[in-house]
Amino acid sequence: MQSITETTKTIARKEKVLQFGEGNFLRAFVDWMIDILNEKTDFNGNVVIVQPLERGLSDMINDQKGLYTTVLRGVQGGKTVEEFRTITSVSRCLNPYKKEDYAEYLKLAESEDLRFIVSNTTEAGIAYSEGNTLEDAPQAAFPAKVCAFLYKRYKAFDGAKDKGIIVIPVELIDKNGDNLKRIVKQYAKEWNLEEGFMNWLDEACDFCNSLVDRIVPGYPRAEATQLCEKIGYQDNLLDSAEIFHLWVIECHKEFHEDELPFGKAGLNVIWTDDMSFYRTRKVRILNGAHTMSVLAAYKAGHDTVQDCIADKKLLYPFMHGGIFEEIIPSMDGSKEELEAYANDVLERFENPYNPHQLLSISLNSVSKFKTRNLPSLLGFISKRGFLPKRLVFALSALISFYEGTEYEGSALKGERNGETYLIQDSQDILEFFAGLYKEGGNAEAKAERLSKAVLSNFDWWGQDLTQIEGLQHEVEKNLRAIWTVGMQKAMQAL
Repeated sequence: MQSITETTKTIARKEKVLQFGEGNFLRAFVDWMIDILNEKTDFNGNVVIVQPLERGLSDMINDQKGLYTTVLRGVQGGKTVEEFRTITSVSRCLNPYKKEDYAEYLKLAESEDLRFIVSNTTEAGIAYSEGNTLEDAPQAAFPAKVCAFLYKRYKAFDGAKDKGIIVIPVELIDKNGDNLKRIVKQYAKEWNLEEGFMNWLDEACDFCNSLVDRIVPGYPRAEATQLCEKIGYQDNLLDSAEIFHLWVIECHKEFHEDELPFGKAGLNVIWTDDMSFYRTRKVRILNGAHTMSVLAAYKAGHDTVQDCIADKKLLYPFMHGGIFEEIIPSMDGSKEELEAYANDVLERFENPYNPHQLLSISLNSVSKFKTRNLPSLLGFISKRGFLPKRLVFALSALISFYEGTEYEGSALKGERNGETYLIQDSQDILEFFAGLYKEGGNAEAKAERLSKAVLSNFDWWGQDLTQIEGLQHEVEKNLRAIWTVGMQKAMQAL
């Protein structure tokens, strides 16, 4: 079978978009949209991807000359829909941890064509960390990379106002653009960069907040051979996703639809000056249902979101009850509208074509729980006056999922039914759990030690959760059950 590079021509266009992140989501969402812009409008621009970590997909992407295929599948109007699209909007992928790629990366700061930066470095990516300097090549923290890159651009063009950048992060944290800008400025101040650069960030650049909505399972490993036979070429970067897509972009200066004409291309993109309703609805219901369920579901023996929906005796009731009896009651707004959205979400979870891997969703679960589930847990307590049992159990399941003391690469090794799985999060979080679990002890001792240590971690939650009446007791009780009778029986006891 021919490779994708033998059947598809690359298209040279201006490199207008710098993208931090080479993962499945951005390639099946942003790069897919840019490809459609190129086809249906006069955008005529390509994406340069920057690999944010030392290890990643840059070699695979460059081996295929940036080409790959999106596989969009779902059910619409009672009929199955399947769409294949060969994406030609990615020109290359740079690994700035390689000397030659770092030099190419810096050249982009001087490019007349560059206009946009997009990113998806997970919820943990938009955060300040000490030890980054302007001279690092590259900086470890993503916001430090952005600060250094924009400063080089500012210097290259002598602070010209028309050389500013529109920055649109898609990380699932509240006010992602505002927070990224705040931390960029924090680094600029720490590095004693001139006031003119600060003013240029305010006047020439626009850090937009944004919300994305599309379920992207990614590489369809089990079907890859059959799908390649169907499309007629070998593609090692197949990227599967659902049909549905939504991008809400909140701008501070002006809407940028003249430069990113998504509407003209027929794409579901909303430009707004206030995205709070869309964000709260999506993060707490769709993403919240994922994070609430996946760690317990994996430890209970399931592997995909579809497995959870199919488990009508245990996991589906847990997820459904968590959404309709705990998450929605914790929220403000129309109950009818929220429930209608939730029903659509459950239908999307059931999509048989996109087996969304639970371990994929488990990445950085601590920051995800804080963003997606903790507001619902606290909101429920505020409105109802008692603890939401499923959300509390989800927090307990998180603690049990992170049980590991040995590493494989940068990940901790957990165990499920005698098989190893990888626990992936920031190094400090993994070290925290590994240290706690190394102390050993029986289920009762571990439950008391872990529940207190995790819930009282102010740096993780922004507060001491042991101060919430009854919460530590319930988490401790759940952990004892998980470690004595197993995840399934512990969930059944709910």
